Amino acid sequence: MTAGDVAPGARASGKRVLIVEDESMIRMLLEDMLDDLGYSVAGSAGKLDEALTLARDTEFDIAILDVNLNGQAVSPVADVLESRGLPYIFATGYGEQGIPDGHRDRPMLQKPFHQDALVKLLANMSEN
Repeated sequence: MTAGDVAPGARASGKRVLIVEDESMIRMLLEDMLDDLGYSVAGSAGKLDEALTLARDTEFDIAILDVNLNGQAVSPVADVLESRGLPYIFATGYGEQGIPDGHRDRPMLQKPFHQDALVKLLANMSEN
């Protein structure tokens, strides 16, 4: 899927995204996909301490969280986002079992993923 193939409701017109992903190649891929969709990256982190700082101090519209950051659960970051009332998506290769307790009601992007899966999930988040 290319930017020209994006469904009308999926275009973001400048919405800001926080990316929390420990794999630099996946983080760069997400950044490129989001850019193609009209989103801007408000910040990105690959380590838990960096992610917590960004989650507390950065202004953004939605976050995409890898559930496992170099062996550390992303739960503390999700807790901060929950307390701020900010929407977030989990990205995981572990399936639903990988989603932290207390956050299983959140949307999940199954790894490996393609841009069309990201488009669909972001469009659904925008509708809610």
